[in-house]
Amino acid sequence: MISSQLLAYVAISAFCILNVSAVDTFIAAVYEHSVILPNATLNPASHEEALALMNQNLDVLEGAITSAAKQGAHIIVTPEDGIYGWVFTRETIYPYLEDIPDPQVNWIPCNDPSRFGHTPVQERLSCLAKNNSIYVVANIGDKKPCEANDPQCPTDGRYQYNTNVVFDSEGKLVARYHKQNIFMGEDQFNSPKKAEVITFNTTFGKFGIFTCFDILFHDPAVILVKDFHVDTVLFPTAWMNVLPHLSAVEFHSAWAMGMGVNFLAANIHHPPKKMTGSGIYAPDSPRAFHYDMKTEEGKLLLSLLDSHPYRSVVNWSSYANSIEALSTGNQEFKGTVFFDNFTFMELKGVTGNYTVCHRDLCCHLSYKMSEKRSDEVYALGAFDGLHTVEGTYYLQICTMLKCGTTDLKTCGESVEAASTRFEMFSLSGTFGTQYVFPEVLLSEVQLAPGEFQVSSDGRLFSLKPTSGPVLTVTLFGRWYEKDWTSNALSELRTQALGLLIRWMLEKIRMGLDFLLILISGIICGCFCTAAVELSSCDRDCVA
Repeated sequence: MISSQLLAYVAISAFCILNVSAVDTFIAAVYEHSVILPNATLNPASHEEALALMNQNLDVLEGAITSAAKQGAHIIVTPEDGIYGWVFTRETIYPYLEDIPDPQVNWIPCNDPSRFGHTPVQERLSCLAKNNSIYVVANIGDKKPCEANDPQCPTDGRYQYNTNVVFDSEGKLVARYHKQNIFMGEDQFNSPKKAEVITFNTTFGKFGIFTCFDILFHDPAVILVKDFHVDTVLFPTAWMNVLPHLSAVEFHSAWAMGMGVNFLAANIHHPPKKMTGSGIYAPDSPRAFHYDMKTEEGKLLLSLLDSHPYRSVVNWSSYANSIEALSTGNQEFKGTVFFDNFTFMELKGVTGNYTVCHRDLCCHLSYKMSEKRSDEVYALGAFDGLHTVEGTYYLQICTMLKCGTTDLKTCGESVEAASTRFEMFSLSGTFGTQYVFPEVLLSEVQLAPGEFQVSSDGRLFSLKPTSGPVLTVTLFGRWYEKDWTSNALSELRTQALGLLIRWMLEKIRMGLDFLLILISGIICGCFCTAAVELSSCDRDCVA
C-alpha cells in the first residue's frame, strides 16, 4: 500500500514539474549572415586554412548568438553554408568537413572535444550554446566512410552530407540532419539513402528541422508536420530569390501558414546572387522578416512565438467548387512564370470578378483596386502541371500578379516594384491538393502581416486595404502525389522530347550554315570555319 502511494506521489510530482518547466511562449532568433567566402580554387585548402576561414565566420556568428541570448532568445538559427560558403567541388569541400556523430551518443563537445576525433567547429558551436544558455542551430558538413561492400559507395570511399546540427542550452548535441533534396550544383554532397525525419523536444515545444530545397518536397518536410506533429520548423537556407512566387520571405511565410507551424528561416546574405530574406513566421502571420538587396550587412531578428501554435483546418477547394465559373470568352492568353506556361486573363477594370482555368484547376478572383492606372497591368493566372526546371515537382497555382509592363507578354516576369494598391481581394481555386500555401507580396518585396487571412473554405481574402502596392496575391499548391505519376512522367517526357527536337533543329541549322560557308569559301578560294563570320571571307565573292 505504501509503495503504491509512493508511486502515485512520484507520478504526480513529475507531472507538476513538467507543467511548471514547460512554457507557453518563447523568444526565437534567426541571423541572416553575410558569409566570408573562401578564395575560388580547384586545389583543396589545408585543414588549417579551412579552419581559419570557418573561425572567421564563427566570430561573426558568435556576436549574433551572444546578442540574441542577452535579449532573452531561447533558440537561434543560422544559415545553410553560413560557416564556409557554397562554391566547392567534392574535393575542395573535404577539408571543411567533420565527423558528426549520432546525437544518441549523449555528447557535449565543449566538455569532451576529442571524443570523436578532431571536431573544432562542433566544439566551438557547443561552447557558444553552453556559455550563452541558448539552443544553437548551424549548418556544417559531415563525412562518413562507406561500409564494406556498399554498392552505392562514391569512388572516393566516403559520403559527404550537407548537415544541420542543434546544440541545446547545455551544449549537448541534440539533433543532426542530413539534407535530402540536393539542389543543382551541390555535387560536393550526397543525399542520404532514405529521408531523415529529425525531431527533438524542449520545454517550449517540439521541433523539426530540414534544409533549403527540402521545403518543396514531401519528404521530410510534410512528414514532420503531418505525422510527427512538430510545433516549430528550423530552416537553415541559402535561398536565391525567384519572383513572382519563390522569393524567400514570400514562400517561407506562406509555408508556415499553409502547414500551421512556426517557421524559423535563416538565409545567407549575398545580394549578388539574390540571396536575402530571413524571417520568424507564425501560422497566422509573419512576426519578423528581413529583405535587403542594398547593403552587405547581416541582420539579427527576434520575436515572441507561441510554443504550441493553433493549427486551423482548411478545405482548399470547398468555396471554389461551390460557385459557378464565369464565362471568359476569348480573353485568355498564355504567359510564362519561371518556365511554366500559365493561362492568364487581364484585369481590365478598377473592380471585377474573374475566372481563369488551366486543365483541372479553375481560379476565381474578386477584387477592387484603389485606382486603375494606365501604366500598370495586372492579370489572373492559373497553372496545373509538372514543373521541370531546377527540380521536378507538380504544381497547382492561382495567382493575381503585376505584369512587367503594359505588354501582356511580360505577365509572369520578375517584378519588384508596383504602384497599385487594392481595396480588397478574394482568391480561391478548385485545388486537387490540400497542400496550398497563401502568398501576399507587396512592392519592394515586402510582406503584409495582419492584412489578410484564409477562410476554412479555402478563400485567401484581404482584411483591410493593402498597406502598399501589390506585386502578387497567390495560392501556391503542391500536389506531391503527382510528382512521379504516369501522367506527370508522360508530360516530362514530352517536354524533354520538345527540348531534344529544338536542340537537334538548332544543330541541323548550324550544320547547314557551316556547309554554306564552306561551299562559299571553296568557290571563292578562301576557307571559312563555322567559328568565323561570313564577313571575313571575300565579300565580293560571297555577294
